[in-house]
Amino acid sequence: MRALQVTELLLDHAGAALADVPVPQPGPGEVRVRVRAAAVNFPDLLMTRGDYQLKPDLPFVSGLEFAGEVDALGEMVSDWQVGDAVVGGNRFGAMAEYCVAPTAALRAKPERLTWEEAAAYPVAYLTAYVALVRCARVEPGDWVLVHGSAGGVGLAAVDLAKALGARVIAAASSADKRDAIARLYAPDAVIDGGPGFRDRVKELTDGGGADVIFDPVGGDIFDESTRCIAFGGRLLAIGFASGRIPEVSVNIPLIKGFSVVGVRAGEYGRRFPERGTENVAAIDALAAAGTIRPHIHAALDLADWREGFAMIERREVVGKVVLRP
Repeated sequence: MRALQVTELLLDHAGAALADVPVPQPGPGEVRVRVRAAAVNFPDLLMTRGDYQLKPDLPFVSGLEFAGEVDALGEMVSDWQVGDAVVGGNRFGAMAEYCVAPTAALRAKPERLTWEEAAAYPVAYLTAYVALVRCARVEPGDWVLVHGSAGGVGLAAVDLAKALGARVIAAASSADKRDAIARLYAPDAVIDGGPGFRDRVKELTDGGGADVIFDPVGGDIFDESTRCIAFGGRLLAIGFASGRIPEVSVNIPLIKGFSVVGVRAGEYGRRFPERGTENVAAIDALAAAGTIRPHIHAALDLADWREGFAMIERREVVGKVVLRP
């Protein structure tokens, strides 16, 4: 089968290449899936050079999340049948014609979603849900500022915040991205996320500031966010795409009465399994109802994986890039 295989950890993904590899066989409690679409996530890029916390043994096949059809069952599998349409997340292995996953990593594909959309929503929307619902407890009418709102996770946060009844301010770095976000999701405001955004946020919120700030960027963005958050607000630390991990003097949240909350959606589910199951069920139900829908920036053949990776590195993507094995 065709697969994007990493044989060496090198810069510029030089150790990754399309290869013919054996079709994997499912073990006990596992199923094999004929992959119809695999989403490209930033950790996939990092893993090709060994810069991600997870470092699989070489060689390995890239790809965290996928959508496809159950193709074969391992022993002791009773909850899936051959032909079932599923979405799934695995630590790696999705960027191939076939992948193997434990049954617990699969769920039914929402019928409303295409293969490409189904591959693109699990990780991004789960992160957004844990952040906005579990950690920030967003209420209808809250002002929610989303940084990095053109990215897969940021755009999911915009979409979900609107579904929760919040007033949404989407911040993005380029005019083209802002135009696309406004057209696709119609948030209450779309602003330039560059230096000085705090003044625009204060203006939009009549001086009160944002009740919730969703920050996957970190660095200077985090620093300035502390200047436009409402009293009693929740500043969500999602990640550090800027490359700098910021620090905050404790007197600032003390005086302004806001909380800084770290968000790790996967770890949240591991710590609180019951709530983790509820989280997944909630986003699946929203997707099945058509209340949320991921945007696919580009759907490429697996052979064009390098162009898909480059789109992310050039920071031109609005939503998600998906590969079709």
